[in-house]
Amino acid sequence: MLPHRHFHRLAWIAVLLALTVIVFGAFVRLSNAGLSCPDWPTCYGKATWPVHEHEIARANDAFDRPVESHKAWREQLHRHLAATLGLLVFALAFLGSRRVRAGKAVVIGSSLLVALAIPLYMRGEHGISSALAVAGEAILLGWALRPGSAGSPRGDFSRVSALLLAVIVFQALLGMWTVTWLLKPLVVMGHLVGGMTTLSLLAWMACRASPQAGLALPAAWRLRPLLIGAIAIVGVQIALGGWVSANYAALACGIDYPTCLGQWWPEHDFGEGFVLWRGIGTDYEGGVLDGPARVAIQMVHRIFALVALGWVVFVARKVRAVPEISGWGTTLLVLIGVQFGLGILNVISGLPLKIAVSHNAVAALLLFVLVVLLARLRRPQAAA
Repeated sequence: MLPHRHFHRLAWIAVLLALTVIVFGAFVRLSNAGLSCPDWPTCYGKATWPVHEHEIARANDAFDRPVESHKAWREQLHRHLAATLGLLVFALAFLGSRRVRAGKAVVIGSSLLVALAIPLYMRGEHGISSALAVAGEAILLGWALRPGSAGSPRGDFSRVSALLLAVIVFQALLGMWTVTWLLKPLVVMGHLVGGMTTLSLLAWMACRASPQAGLALPAAWRLRPLLIGAIAIVGVQIALGGWVSANYAALACGIDYPTCLGQWWPEHDFGEGFVLWRGIGTDYEGGVLDGPARVAIQMVHRIFALVALGWVVFVARKVRAVPEISGWGTTLLVLIGVQFGLGILNVISGLPLKIAVSHNAVAALLLFVLVVLLARLRRPQAAA
């Protein structure tokens, strides 16, 4: 029994919004607008952003970073879209837990703790603010991971919806740290991975909640391990892509492909390129790594792209062999082909914004298709 008759519809709306947030977030990041609002969650102290001359002059006096209105609107609009998604996820968590004992109290109570943390943070009381946010996260995770029956596929959605709300809260924290820690690569990459995780959980929940979405086919059920492997490999490749972007290593090899700086194996520094934590206080805008370290990051992303290409093509061919879902296999082949081509085009054309954003969008679509296909599969016995 569904938590609410419109639960699956609300979940699909959230999926569409999550895709929008991911793509627009890529646009913000790749257009170098990530620090265009130096404070959080406001932008130069405003809920919107400075537009008029007197507002810009006042903001320039109050903040060290000069106002760039053509960039600030992108960052703040992205925050508003993400906040709207957060409200949708809260609604899903509330509906998913309302028929479970103490469910509503857990969702509302943890959300209030997080909500109270925001104004405290804005007033500079960072210690209390952090404690409240961590408490809210702990309550949600404890509820999502509590022992007991997981329920039927279309039954108890309290766990996955609470986990999803916890991810959204952590995403908000990552968004804050992106600004306050000056585009720290680990945070920027984590923010991208968190967005993709949010999309995946929403797609899974929406599909499992949708009537008549299940496929109880013996041949298809045997593909589950392959699909799980594909999701893991694509997830790793997305994280590597985020690391490339966060370290400004997309053009570390120039505009050469498949060679790099005119060589098959140029000078590189894997040790320096994959240092995850470098402390707090450094401004990472534009990147801080030298050439060999950025080359190492780019080379790893290229090599693993071949792994992802091979595995997804292999899985897609297996999916195409099952007549009832052959169309899904064709979709996977098209998406992985387009994604691989966009990656090459990114390099040889010098990273134009439209192609770079499209590369992120197709990655999200590829992950979405894999997750939805996996979510649709049911044990053949379930059909009876």
